[in-house]
Amino acid sequence: MRRAFHRAYTLIEVLIVVAILGLAAAVLIPSMSGRGDFDTQAAVRALISDISFAQSDALANQGFRRIHFYDDGNGWCLLKLDEDQLGEPFDPATAEYVADPLKGGARGGAYAVDFTQDDRFASVRVEGISIDGGRRQITFDELGGTVTNGGLPGTGGSLILRSPDAAYRLELSPVTGKVRVTRLADAQ
Repeated sequence: MRRAFHRAYTLIEVLIVVAILGLAAAVLIPSMSGRGDFDTQAAVRALISDISFAQSDALANQGFRRIHFYDDGNGWCLLKLDEDQLGEPFDPATAEYVADPLKGGARGGAYAVDFTQDDRFASVRVEGISIDGGRRQITFDELGGTVTNGGLPGTGGSLILRSPDAAYRLELSPVTGKVRVTRLADAQ
């Protein structure tokens, strides 16, 4: 009669595996707890890509494009403008939005980022907006340069994207619209 031999793990092997898993958890959990930093970085990347898109769209379509930042700090939208509309205040009811290529033209999706509608950015806010002497918008002309409400070359400015875990300042260069990002040391 043959006996079946079953191999099992020893207590030492089990303790080594538990110790390795404990070390991995000790290293990973603190870095995963700062999810707001990842959300803020994603919002910064989204804004930079939207600035580039607005600038390219103005150049490609030979028209004025504007990024307007909402008063409540919950996002921004991209608008089409005529030259005679440069000085007009933002009115969401009458604004002509740029169509969002990701939403599809058939559905007529307005190009807008609303943090309250996107869980990824729920903790992020736009604040400290001061562009072209205190305005809440970036406007690009037909040549892709920034302009003020009067059609003069833009003077640049800055804004901050902030979450409880991180804060980033975006500085917009005059005329060219080049963006420089700086992480702020104090997230609060």
